[in-house]
Amino acid sequence: MSGPTKRVVITGLGIVSPIGNDLATVWEHLQGGKSGIGPWQQLPAGALPVSFGAEARDFTGQIDDYGELDKPLQRAIKKNMKVMCREIEMGVAASQKALQHSGLQEVDPDRAGCVFGSDYILTRPEEFADAVRACREAGGGKFDARDWPQHGLPKVGPLWLLKYLPNMPNSHVSIYNDFRGPNNAITVREASMHLAVAEAASIIRRGAADVMVVGCTGSRVHPMRSVNEMKAFPVASDRDPPSAMARPFDQHAAGIVLGEAAAAIVLESDEHAQQRQARQWGEVVGAASRLGTGNPPQIYDAIVGSLHDALHSVGPRWPSTWHVSAHGWSIPEVDRQEAAAIAHLLATQRDVTVVCPQSFYGNLGAGGGGVALIASLLALHHRQLFPTLNLDNPIPEARWTAASGGEPAGDGFLTVAHTLHGQTCALAILKSD
Repeated sequence: MSGPTKRVVITGLGIVSPIGNDLATVWEHLQGGKSGIGPWQQLPAGALPVSFGAEARDFTGQIDDYGELDKPLQRAIKKNMKVMCREIEMGVAASQKALQHSGLQEVDPDRAGCVFGSDYILTRPEEFADAVRACREAGGGKFDARDWPQHGLPKVGPLWLLKYLPNMPNSHVSIYNDFRGPNNAITVREASMHLAVAEAASIIRRGAADVMVVGCTGSRVHPMRSVNEMKAFPVASDRDPPSAMARPFDQHAAGIVLGEAAAAIVLESDEHAQQRQARQWGEVVGAASRLGTGNPPQIYDAIVGSLHDALHSVGPRWPSTWHVSAHGWSIPEVDRQEAAAIAHLLATQRDVTVVCPQSFYGNLGAGGGGVALIASLLALHHRQLFPTLNLDNPIPEARWTAASGGEPAGDGFLTVAHTLHGQTCALAILKSD
């Protein structure tokens, strides 16, 4: 991150997650070691081989879930709910909460923007139910694709596609808040939030904007997506209690836990934040990304490179006390590579502690990176770390100290996110002065 030296600070946090939809509740879960994994509420009983997941159970999609909004903004969001699926609703809600939390009242629209990370968002089957039914009626009880143009397509809602486009969270947030500056949508699965933060920080650092909303939203809880995930990746079997299902870096890990979440932060130039006397929650001081190659991707080198480059880009400002926020898939062959990469980084840093917030909720898709980022920012604020759950028998490659809860959070942290396709990204965050 060479070039101009504008400092980029974090002034607002917003979240919708299995461990809470407000910062106080999220910290209560983290500090108390309270998992967000429980029985399915959105999926029919018996529809999947597993009965538990990490849903944002308190998010109903009603306007109250978006925080304190003025009447015109309430009306605008209500009007557009018909073209927002659940993932988009969660992303917009987290962003509005982050803006409210930042206390931002007025901003030059041309100097404010948005970068938003998401998964590709699957349409729900019921969107086509009437169309399929019409085709079957036309075909005497059998579906024939040749009947689709005449009988099926007219039964599909004309705006259905707008409910599922991955660029729509960015579009809604920018339009609702009249942000006319730089904007982008990133769809790199679990690495999306970290990459979005890196891009937005670069935009501010080079002077192209004063304020950027950076968000992410994702879900593995979906009638089709959940089945797809279970066929593509190892998924943890039911355990008693369900909280024991997510086991990153543990020898008895059996796979991911399906979940959903959204999170957002507000980034500002330090100058802009100081002018309005905004509270600062952290500073983005480094970022780096690498790609692991091969089939399956070998991500050890990519994670080592991302962590090293992010840390190296900070220079002498990096504090002596800090922590690492690991990704932790709970897939043994993947966790071994990440654990070894972190051990390589910390070979001469014996006092650095590692946390893994995914142990509280498993895999949240593109929403996971934002939740993990906010978890460590809260740890900096409260000056202590939360425990890593279920790490009862660490894999041999985990040659580092995992947080058990209560350890000092330090004055900064490195956080890494990576996908099973090999994309990695690391961020270096300092505690604000």
